[in-house]
Amino acid sequence: MFARYLDVCLVVASAPFVLLAGMPRLGYAIGAGGWIVTRFAVDVVRRRAWNAQSVGARAALHLSAILGRVWLIALVVLGAHFAGTNADGITAAVVVLAAFTVELAMSFALRGAMFPASRKPS
Repeated sequence: MFARYLDVCLVVASAPFVLLAGMPRLGYAIGAGGWIVTRFAVDVVRRRAWNAQSVGARAALHLSAILGRVWLIALVVLGAHFAGTNADGITAAVVVLAAFTVELAMSFALRGAMFPASRKPS
């Protein structure tokens, strides 16, 4: 369970370092909050997709999770920029990029553990 949400743990654990380094706090807060919310929202949609009976519904839910996440994260970064300064937007983008990189690496590492044997995609 910890490895599956390592990206969220690292985003939360990096907060003291951001505060001590004097980085833009608003950008970090918006980027971290946006990442965590979208991360768990996508997990909910993916669970619903795997439990869907229809192949069309399953595909639609997976597609909406992927595209919705991209749009929400882009809005989070833009929101940080417009709510604060350019540095806030850059900080939010760096937080999101770092979290995405960790999540992507962990998804490759845990690929076999994430899908039950009966539902493994072909």
